[in-house]
Amino acid sequence: MLSIRAVPRGIRRAGGLGSGPGSLGATLCAWGCAAVCALSGAVALAASPDSAAPGANAAAPLRAQAPKLASASKPIAASPSASSLKRAANPNPASAPVAANRPSAVLDGAAVAAPDAAGVVDPQRAFLLRDVFARDVNRRLKVPAAEQRAYAARLQAALDAHELGSLSGEYVVLVDRNANVQALFIYFRAVPADNWQMIGAAPVSTGRPGEYDHFITPLGVFEHTPDNMDFRSEGTQNENHIRGYGRRDMRIFDLGWADGERGWGKGGVSPMRLQMHATDPDRLEGLLGMRHSKGCVRIPATLNTFLDHYGILDAGYAQLIDAGQALWVLKSDRRILPWAGRYIVVVDSQRQGRAAWAPAPGSAARAKMPAKADTAD
Repeated sequence: MLSIRAVPRGIRRAGGLGSGPGSLGATLCAWGCAAVCALSGAVALAASPDSAAPGANAAAPLRAQAPKLASASKPIAASPSASSLKRAANPNPASAPVAANRPSAVLDGAAVAAPDAAGVVDPQRAFLLRDVFARDVNRRLKVPAAEQRAYAARLQAALDAHELGSLSGEYVVLVDRNANVQALFIYFRAVPADNWQMIGAAPVSTGRPGEYDHFITPLGVFEHTPDNMDFRSEGTQNENHIRGYGRRDMRIFDLGWADGERGWGKGGVSPMRLQMHATDPDRLEGLLGMRHSKGCVRIPATLNTFLDHYGILDAGYAQLIDAGQALWVLKSDRRILPWAGRYIVVVDSQRQGRAAWAPAPGSAARAKMPAKADTAD
């Protein structure tokens, strides 16, 4: 039975299919975005060594003593430090690959959200996440400042159209589904009067039309809510030896049912299950940057871990934890930041030529594409 709460007009949300590992909420997007698996417990990690067992989250720290946030009227600087600007402006992933199973602990969520002597967290510290993103996400895009501003304007326009124009104080994920871009951005602003500023960007793959059961990733503002409970990948291969959800323990961000444009036949619109998730690390992650999914949003494994660990989209989950609920899908070592958000915005920039800062996969990555690669979302 669908369960729909009142939300601002135009927000894309679907009724939850359950909220636990034994519910119908886990959909096998890898076998088609319109197909729902029989039991999400068959997909979720009930006893992953890196996951918190059911009930273990009750005692796990959500935030560092829930410090008070500074007044929203306090102006936000473009960057908290010269060092963070330097790292954010030079996101060349030439260094050693970052492990996808856990962010490094040099600068963690506690340091990002550290309160001052009065116990107040300055919202300016939200921009310290740029440093963490540059360190922990190994597939990054160097987006020019003018493009960052242009995408900030697209984000604001999309929020305005869905009665969320004053949204602030939380991270927002923006995806450009345009075939010549295929990118994800994380933005933040402290108050509505501020401009949205980019935290980081990475390549993605969205829906590729032209083949049966392939949807064009829908446009809109989608709320990430526990009504559509997330789950975790088992890391198993399908019959074509492809791990559609990525390695074991990757999180699947489930956005529920959405109306998707069919990319086959005569077109038209059908319900599809919209998810954001990692993909096969050996065969398909190298193809990020081109349209290649069945309608979901594929992301790098290290970005998946980053979003998961710092709770970038977990505002709704944090509310349940604060209310005393134990959520099996959240890890015990998570560090949900005070500025956790809940919205994923999908736009199409209508770009006609390939963006130099968002290169398409090269020939080496395409050469690794396995037969029947499109059987996985």
